Amino acid sequence: MQRIPRQQRAKSTVEAILDAGYISLGRHGLAGTTTTHIADIAGVSVGSLYEYFKNKEAIYEAMRDRFVRDLIGVLQPLTPRIVRLPLTQAIPTILYDVQALLLRDDQRYLKYAREVFNADVRFDLTDVSRSLGDIIVQFLLHNPQYAGMQRFAAMSYIFVNAGMFTVIRHMSDPNQPITYDELVDGLAHMVSHYVRMERQLARRQGGASGVTDTKSE
Repeated sequence: MQRIPRQQRAKSTVEAILDAGYISLGRHGLAGTTTTHIADIAGVSVGSLYEYFKNKEAIYEAMRDRFVRDLIGVLQPLTPRIVRLPLTQAIPTILYDVQALLLRDDQRYLKYAREVFNADVRFDLTDVSRSLGDIIVQFLLHNPQYAGMQRFAAMSYIFVNAGMFTVIRHMSDPNQPITYDELVDGLAHMVSHYVRMERQLARRQGGASGVTDTKSE
């Protein structure tokens, strides 16, 4: 940012510019949006806009940061609830809360994601992936029956990143081949199937070594 907003009025101006950025993307697209469009929607002069952002790409970066922040803000409070749910309920809970975020405020985040994906722009969701990884760790701590599975770290990484990409890609597609409910059910089934197979393998190996897993699925 060109200038760091410190007073409440300046912070409100920056927030108005970001709000306008999402609205403009919905109207004009990523390439068609200009700083003039954004300034007009925000109700500020182009000069005021440039006090805080050197160009529209800087606005887009701040918009991405806000999207990531709000997405993490949805995920983190879910942790105490998720760790006490069965796996088949935990995954849909996360996915439906993410969907709610993407649809709120006239679908501003969904429209933003759609434009970014269609333009094939780099979309860094590392912090979101890390937040989901933290939820997995907490889930394991509260459900030790799932610990000790082979390749769990690698598979968790794959499921988190592939699942996150799939959800945003699906919701950004105006011609979705399946419903969101079907997507949620498929992702939950995929993860549950992996966990079930891994636990069965662990029990067979434990039985061969004289160790029996007495915990239920």
